[in-house]
Parts: sequence; C-alpha cells; structure tokens
Amino acid sequence: MSDMENIFAVEKDDKDMEIAADMARKLFRYFYRELAWEKRRIVPGLEICVVKIGFTDPENTRPAKEGEFEKEYMWVSDVDFDGKQIYGTLQNDPHSLKSYKAGDNIKVPGKQLVDWFYVQMGETYGGFTIDRMRARMGKGERKAHDAAWGLDFGEPGYVKVVPDSYLGQEKEKKKSLFSFLSKPKPTRQDYDLVAKFEHPMSVNMRSSLEDALRKNPSFINQSNELGFNMLHQLALAGSFDGVDVCLNAGFDPKQPATNGMTAYRLAKSLGWQRVMERLAKAGAGE
Repeated sequence: MSDMENIFAVEKDDKDMEIAADMARKLFRYFYRELAWEKRRIVPGLEICVVKIGFTDPENTRPAKEGEFEKEYMWVSDVDFDGKQIYGTLQNDPHSLKSYKAGDNIKVPGKQLVDWFYVQMGETYGGFTIDRMRARMGKGERKAHDAAWGLDFGEPGYVKVVPDSYLGQEKEKKKSLFSFLSKPKPTRQDYDLVAKFEHPMSVNMRSSLEDALRKNPSFINQSNELGFNMLHQLALAGSFDGVDVCLNAGFDPKQPATNGMTAYRLAKSLGWQRVMERLAKAGAGE
C-alpha cells in the first residue's frame, strides 16, 4: 500500500510548510543528481524516486464549491528535469481539480516543486514536507503513516539528503550487548558538508569516461532525448569530474542545449558551484 494516493489539506499560510518546501527546492540538486546517476546504473539502486508538485486548474475551471481545493499537492514519478521544467507521471487523482488525473504526463516549472524524496537500500532521503507533517503527529499516527508507505521515515527533524557513505561516514557496525533495547540517537546531516563531496559514481567513472571519449570522439556530437550532450548532462548532475573530462576532451562549453541553456546555466540552475567555476575557467559564463 502507498500513502502516495492520500490527499493532505495544508493551511494557506502554513509557515512551517513554506519553509520545508523552500528547503526542498534549495536541496533539489541532490535528488536530481541521484536520479541522473540512477539512469547510468546497470543494476537499479533506487526503490522509490518521486517529487511533490503543487497543481492548480486554469482560472475558469477552479473549484467554487465549499470544501473544494484550489491547489493540490500530488506526487509525480518517472521524473526528469531540464534546468527549467520538471517532467513526470502523476501518481494520483486529485480531490477537486478538473484538469489532471492519475497517469497524466506532466511538465511544470521547477518553482512548483514542494518536496522530493528517494529510497535507497530501504533508507529514505529528502521528504521535507513529510517530515513537518510527521512532526505534528502522535507516535501512533506516525507509525500508521509510515506503514501506509511501507517505509520508516525516522525521527522527525532529521532529514538526510544523501547516504552517510557518500561523506565517508559509514554506519557504526559494532553493537553493545544491550543495543537492541534502544535505537541509536539520530544526528542531523550537515548540508554544507554534503556540498563538498562529489557523488561516488562521479569520482569512480572518471578514468572510464576519459577512455571512452578517447576511443569514441564522436560522443561529443551525441545528445539524449532532451537535446543534451554529455557535457550538458554532467553539468546539470553536478559532476565536477565528468565536466572536467568533457572539457579536456574538446566539448564546447558555450554550446547551448535544445532548450537554449549552456552547461554553465544548467549547473547554475541547481547551484553546482564547483562545476560553474570549472566551466567559467574554460570560457563559459552567463
């Protein structure tokens, strides 16, 4: 069973939820980075990978009845992002809106994002608005909420965005004789520290990418379904190593993608500072 089908009403001026949504947008780059590398994995590593979007109907079709919602927040899977727009598949039918239904292919501006989360090896990452909702629940309600998802979202107030292993922090394996009596105390993830670390796949694929581009220089002229060449893709995914390899192999840092965005602008859309600096050094910029 999935809680993805549930509709939650949120007060219009709910400051806590606004703060949670702002944080989700600010840190969306880590969701997209994980999604980008997932597409390159031979064996899938993510069990769930979804975003929550705020939807409204056009003015002339908005609900007028009492108790109807003018705006609804719904989950979207099969996610992609092009630096401006979020693409995906709507996972549930709305309560009141008339312009959407489950299964719709959607394309919305990134600013409509209010949350995201992914699950890797049973652990959840992200879920900022979920965390705020769970913080308002009693223990029994939280347990029922998590059971509906089939997940453990952990202690409220502790939202991780990447696995600890990405930061060189493996989980403690040694357990005391009585450790089964209590859970280990959670710690807050340092988002500033997260920003200093490359994705492990970005680091590990460097030599193989160098070899591939040396053997197949024609890769420079190949693009994906969004019209992004390899440099565009790796810049948006925040891969410093990948961008560095592509630039050394002769990719044009000023070449725009189909949507008009250069590698620099794609990196900037998600705030990848090191990647922006490397591209600027190669002659790219605004």
